Amino acid sequence: MCDPEQDLYAVLGGSPSDSLQQLRHRYQQLALKYHPDRLGGENSAESSVKTFLEVDAAWKILGDQTTRREYDLQRRAQELKQDWTVDSTVDLEDMTWETDECECSYSCRCGGTFSVSKEEVEEETQRRLQELNEQEMHQGEQSGVLVCCDTCSLTIYVTWSLNKKMQMSK
Repeated sequence: MCDPEQDLYAVLGGSPSDSLQQLRHRYQQLALKYHPDRLGGENSAESSVKTFLEVDAAWKILGDQTTRREYDLQRRAQELKQDWTVDSTVDLEDMTWETDECECSYSCRCGGTFSVSKEEVEEETQRRLQELNEQEMHQGEQSGVLVCCDTCSLTIYVTWSLNKKMQMSK
């Protein structure tokens, strides 16, 4: 009934921080405004019915604690999947290998650290190689991961050559 791309909070004119009572109040106002029985024979009745159905569907999800929590988790997951602003691109070879931690690290300008584990690099390399399996791999083919600073909000893209990584693993 609801478009997955549609913000259900916006349909009700609310926000994720609104309480259940605030959302209920908004729903009731909109339901009264767009309810088909209250419209009579207006020309815009078809679009009003559509709006009423959207408002009703949004309330059915946001009006229940369990479905609201699930919806909020899905929204958060979608937000995390969206493109991050990358502040810099760093080659894996330019990072410092930390033997104790089994990871490569790179200093952030805030004093924090960007860290990527050996397992993360290997998993991404395998995923990328499987992706390229059907195609011919070209010289200089690269892979990479986004890494967030452990202190601030900066993000870097750590890259490495698949050809060198394949030679290292042989």
